[in-house]
Amino acid sequence: MFPIDFDRRGEVCGRKMRQTPRLGLRGVIGRFVCLPLLLPVLAAAARPALAQGAEARETPAALAARIDKLLGADNLVAWCIVPFDAGKRTPQQRAEMVRELGLHRVAYDWREEHVPTFEEEILQYKAHGLEFFAFWSWHDAFEPLVRRYGIKPQIWFTCPSPEAEDDQRRVAAAAAELLPLVRKTAELRLPLGLYNHGGWGGEPQNMVAIVQYLRNRYAAEHVGIVYNFHHGHGHSERFADALKQMQPYLLCVNLNGMCDANEVSEQQILPIGAGRHEFAMIRQLITSGYEGAIGILDHREQVDAAESLRQNLDGLRELTARLKR
Repeated sequence: MFPIDFDRRGEVCGRKMRQTPRLGLRGVIGRFVCLPLLLPVLAAAARPALAQGAEARETPAALAARIDKLLGADNLVAWCIVPFDAGKRTPQQRAEMVRELGLHRVAYDWREEHVPTFEEEILQYKAHGLEFFAFWSWHDAFEPLVRRYGIKPQIWFTCPSPEAEDDQRRVAAAAAELLPLVRKTAELRLPLGLYNHGGWGGEPQNMVAIVQYLRNRYAAEHVGIVYNFHHGHGHSERFADALKQMQPYLLCVNLNGMCDANEVSEQQILPIGAGRHEFAMIRQLITSGYEGAIGILDHREQVDAAESLRQNLDGLRELTARLKR
């Protein structure tokens, strides 16, 4: 762990170190150790304690400011508000709704029926001062619009779950499947986010392995992870560990009310604050120092998107107040 190696004879810097339990630090420095080598060691050993002390000294006001920055309206992204909207809004109506709710970013999901209105969606977002933050999956009709209007959305794509003999081969197969889109998004200078949507490819450790493979093998530094609470009910008990693995690659985290894994069939989509586990998971996000985008979603076909987003905003506001206590 340290750059100085004590061998079995007690040699340091090529000299003999006398074994005595009463030899203090001053004696070691003065008599047996090369001082230029020891000082960096002591400094390195002190850094974790200093870092922990700085974290512990965060004032309530500083913590509140950090929470507001992460969970405030300027950092939120409206998600799953197109095909799932019971109101079946037009691009203009959707842009007006997002603005009325005080939001400024949209992640755009679509079905084939929406392809003819891709351009109108972009134009309405521009007219209403909204950021076209992300685009679901891929469609060739979108490429010329990216070039024409100079937008730079993240591309959110389901992380593949190929079959293979072992995880190492599955990672390589998933990377091969993704490679054409990796190259396309690199050419367009768009971030590519691997999206957990269940299965093997939806497990955090596998997403991380695929991202690392693509970055190491193809220098694909623009590839990251979009993590979705609503596809991660089974991760709630180990979210802290999963977050630690994913954090260097996270592009966005989409929130949801979180139930137990055995309740997913009936409660996969819940407003924030209506579940059992989202408070603890959001608190872990804050503790981790995550500073990226936060998504809130509709994803309920029987509910008007404005009402669904409003429920999430209200729930998030209540959780924010609790997080500051």
